[in-house]
Formats: sequence, structure tokens, C-alpha cells
Amino acid sequence: MTGLLRRLVPQSLFGRTVLILLVGMLTSHAISIWVTSGAREQAVRAVGGFVAAQRIANLSRLIEEAPVDWRPRIAQALSDQTFRVLLSPAAPDWIGAPEQGAAATVRDAIAGQLTEWPGREVRVSVAGPIGPSGRVPFAAAFHYGPRGGVGPSGEMDHMMRDMMGPAFDGGFGVWRSIQAAVRLGDGQWLSFATALPQNGPPFSWSFLVTFAVMGVLVLIISAWAVRGVTAPMETFAAAADRLGRDVTAPALPEAGAREIRAATRAFNRMQERVRRLVEGRTQMLAAISHDLRTPLTLLRLRAEEADNPEERDKALATIDEMDGMISSMLAFARDDLQSEPRRRIDLATLVESMVDDMADAGMHVRMAPSEPLPIECQPAAIKRVVTNLLDNAVKYGGRADVSIISSPEAVEIVVDDAGPGIPPDQLERVFQPFYRIESSRSRETGGTGLGLAISQSIVQAHGGEITLANRKDGGLRATVRLPN
Repeated sequence: MTGLLRRLVPQSLFGRTVLILLVGMLTSHAISIWVTSGAREQAVRAVGGFVAAQRIANLSRLIEEAPVDWRPRIAQALSDQTFRVLLSPAAPDWIGAPEQGAAATVRDAIAGQLTEWPGREVRVSVAGPIGPSGRVPFAAAFHYGPRGGVGPSGEMDHMMRDMMGPAFDGGFGVWRSIQAAVRLGDGQWLSFATALPQNGPPFSWSFLVTFAVMGVLVLIISAWAVRGVTAPMETFAAAADRLGRDVTAPALPEAGAREIRAATRAFNRMQERVRRLVEGRTQMLAAISHDLRTPLTLLRLRAEEADNPEERDKALATIDEMDGMISSMLAFARDDLQSEPRRRIDLATLVESMVDDMADAGMHVRMAPSEPLPIECQPAAIKRVVTNLLDNAVKYGGRADVSIISSPEAVEIVVDDAGPGIPPDQLERVFQPFYRIESSRSRETGGTGLGLAISQSIVQAHGGEITLANRKDGGLRATVRLPN
């Protein structure tokens, strides 16, 4: 059940916020409908009771003032499907305990209308909702027992069924009935029976259509408002991702709500501090590398004056190695300080030209055919990465087989060699600056240990990644993955 709820709940902040607003709106409207429906039901019944009391008083006054022999016919003429009137010589059987609650209220309303008959006896009974038996104690209003009249299963029972319709035999539980009896001046009892109007269903087609239209409007407005609030989050995410690739990216514009402007200002200050830190470190590296050239030159001069040829050659080889490291660091620092602008190029053409140049130089390098692949990048930096991978493949693996794989999300440059590969525990360590595998520490093949580190830095600055893996059939595979 929890897993199902997680799948149903939106994963984005925008979707969750809209869902919260929508659920809150539906809940509040459901509660409002429930409260309003109850209040309207009470109001409808109160008004119905007052109207019934007024009508009972007026009809009682009319029959009282009519001749005695006319009264039965008048009572019969006044009866209809919703209001029954009956004249009898005896009081109804339901008259018993004093009225309370709604019955007392209706009785006082009738008596208040008959002010010209002070002390006239008026009795009222209000029946509750229909019970499980499907019958109401409504027809009993005209049950007079041994004193005469009509029993519950007689004529009045059928009259009530005609008046109440399905509510009499059903179980709607929303109908209430009023039974009233007024004693006339000559001792006769004038009995009335009516049903209070029902509130009606809380939902109707017009209400549902109105509710649906209102819900759609609220959803649209909420989505628009929430989008305005959550959009800066997406901007921050894109800016943070861009910062990981390029610390010199332009600052975010400070706009929107006060909190958004404050967050944007803090992000721009952070980006500026990171940029200054990177530039400072790079400048320091360039300065140190440049300053090392002077003592290195002095060491070379002194080594060349050594008397022992063997020691002189060893010293000069070590100095050359140090000079190569310093040159690599200077080149890296120079390229980092002088950031190359990005432009759209054909990656397949760029790699193919490099493969052709190396093949013309006598190296065992070849490339599988590839379709044009336009991509936005720093061409010189990507060229340096591919050159470094091809050099390593030829130097340590004997040859380099290049292929380019394209997908909607990214493009991959794959370089395979036929060498011994790299121990699995060192596949990640070779990307560390100045780290070299022990077997590569020779004057012929040993590098400075900066090539892969610089390549990884360049690829990561483009939002991609570079990985190394040993192939099952032998050799090493280097993969450069760049986003489209």
C-alpha cells in the first residue's frame, strides 16, 4: 500500500504542491457542503413548520366560523396530496404527554396565530425520520380507537401513502411529519397532518458542473502560482550544474520574491568565491611551475659538467622528467586561465582528423565510420583529451581502435587498445595527479602522471565523465561520455 501511494504521489515539488492545494480545496469544500447542507435542512424544516402552523391556524379559523353542517365538506375540500384535514367529535389517540422541542415550537406558533381564541386547546406532535420498518407514526394522527374515526390501516393510511409517496414506504430518513389537533368551540376536534419539505439532495448536476468548473479554475491558478514559486528551484539546480562545469558562468539575475532574491544573491557570492579560489590556485600553480624553471636550468648546467658520464646521463634524465612535469603543469594552468569559448563542432570530423594525423605519422590508429555528430564544446580541450587517450593506447597497448556511439542523451568516444590492461584496484587511481602505474616507470614509456588527470578535469568541465575498463578479450577500453 505504501509503495502504491509513493507511485501515485508526484515526485516533483511542483506536482506535490499542486496536489496539496487540490486536496485541501476538495476537503474544505466537502466540509463546507456538509455544514451548509445540515444548516439548510434545519432552515427548510423550520420554515416548513412555520408555514404549516400558519396554514393550520387559518384553516381552523375558517372552519370555526363556517356553519356546522358545512364543516365536513369544507374539511374534505381543504385536503390535498400534501395536507390532510379531518373533522371528528373526539380527540386523536396520539394526544398524551406535553409537547417538547419542535412540537412545542409549532404549537406556540399555531396558538400565536389564534389570539382571538384565548385558552383554546392546541396539541402538536412531530414525528421523526422514517424507521427501518419503512412506516412513520403519521397515519396514527387520525386513529381514534373506540371513539370512532379511521384506523391506521383504513382510509387515512392510504391517504398518507398517496401524500408521502415513496417516502412513506421507503427509507429515505429525511422526512418529518407534523400532526396537529385544534379543539373547536363546540367540542369537535379539527386534525391536520402534513409532511415537512425535504432538503433535497446535496448534489445536483448544476452543482457538480459548477464545482468542476471552479476546481479547474482553482487548479489552473494554483498551477500558475506554484510554477512561479518552484521555477527558481529549477534555475538554481541548472546554475549549480553549470557551476560544476564552468566557474566563470554568468551570475544569476536577482529577481522574484525577497527570499528568492536573497538566495540568488548568496549563490552568486558563492560562485564568485569559488571562481576566485580556482583562479588563485591555478595562478599559484603556474607561478610555482614557472619559478621551478630557473633552479632546474641551473641543475642541468651543473649536471652537464659532471665528470662521470653514467651519473651525468642519469641526472640529465631526471631533469628532463622534471622539466616535462613542469611543462605539463604550465600548459594545464595556461589552458585553465585562458578559458576557451565553447562552439558547436562536428565531433566525428574532429576525432577523424586526429586519427588520420596519427596514422600518417606511422602509428597504429584506426577509426570506425561514424555519422556527423554536432556538439557544443571547447574543441581544443576535447582534442587534448582524445590525443592523450590515443597516445596512451598506442604507447601501452600497441594500437588504438576508435569508435563513436551516439544516443539521445549523450555521445561516447570509445578508445580500445591491445595492451595488458590495468589492475582493477588501480582503474580509479590512475586519474590522480602524478600517479603512474609501477610498470610504466621507464624512460621510454613513463609519462608525467598528469595526462589522465587533466583529461578527467576537461571532461568533467563539459558535464561528462571518463572511465577505464579492462576488456574481456584483452586490452583496455577508455570511454569519454559527453552530454548532447
